[in-house]
Amino acid sequence: MRTENSNANNETQVSHLVRKYFSDYVSRDRKAVEELLSDDFIFHSPHDPNIGKATYFEKCWANGDNYRALNIEKLFENGNEAFVRYECETKAGTKSRTTEFFRIEGDKIREIEVYYGSL
Repeated sequence: MRTENSNANNETQVSHLVRKYFSDYVSRDRKAVEELLSDDFIFHSPHDPNIGKATYFEKCWANGDNYRALNIEKLFENGNEAFVRYECETKAGTKSRTTEFFRIEGDKIREIEVYYGSL
C-alpha cells in the first residue's frame, strides 16, 4: 500500500487523478471533472446511493458552490484504488472532515464512495 500526504512529489496516476478531481471540483471546472469520470461512473453517498454520472451532476454538483477549499490531509492508495481524507471549508467558514474511496479504471475515475464525518 502506498501512503501519501498532500506534499508528495512522486505522484502516481491514481493520486494524480484524485488530486485533479479535487482541484477541478473546487475551481468549479465541470468540463474537466466530466472528462475525469468514466462513462459508467458510479457515485455513492449516504444521501445518494449508487447514482450514475448524469444524476451526480444533477443532484450533487451544485453543492460544490458552497466550498472555499477541500484540503487533502491523507491519501492512501493500493493498486487502482485510493482512500482520501480531507478537510472541507465552506464559504461561510465552517469546517468538516470527509473520507472518499476512489476506484480508477485506466485513466478515468470509475467510482467514488463518500463517508461523512466531523472534526
